[in-house]
Amino acid sequence: MNCKSCQDELAELLIDPAATAKPELEDHLAVCAGCSEELAGLRGMMSLLDTWKVPQPSAYFDQKLAVLLREEQARPPAGWLERVREYLLFNTGRQFRPALAGALALAMILGLGSFAGFTVNQRSGVEVQASAAVDDLQILDKNDQAIQQMDQLLQDDGEADQGTAAEPAS
Repeated sequence: MNCKSCQDELAELLIDPAATAKPELEDHLAVCAGCSEELAGLRGMMSLLDTWKVPQPSAYFDQKLAVLLREEQARPPAGWLERVREYLLFNTGRQFRPALAGALALAMILGLGSFAGFTVNQRSGVEVQASAAVDDLQILDKNDQAIQQMDQLLQDDGEADQGTAAEPAS
């Protein structure tokens, strides 16, 4: 017998001391000091509980209880708001636990999402060193209109060169 099964048997042995213990339990208690100390401690606790006397209620307990019951019965019925308040205060809350857990999970998701968005916005303000090619491409994209004007100027210069070369030949 191991200590775990012995612990289970000790409760039965304490509840019914007249019952004879199993031989394996007695053998284990003789060998295992921990289990025998546990049994001795439990027997001491049970003997202390046997000596405890229940205090007697006062002589006026029944009368005071009857007065309190009459007062409660005479009280006007509570409004719906008070009944809801008492229900929320004095129930076990088991039916609210799933809703509360869902609300807390939603609050965590929203909080973490807004925090993540906040940190992403902070990071976007930080300038990252880009390569020269990336910088040049960004400048070209920004100055697309300037490039178109340069192309028009180059085309105009080309036409003027061709026109001047053709005139002396005639």
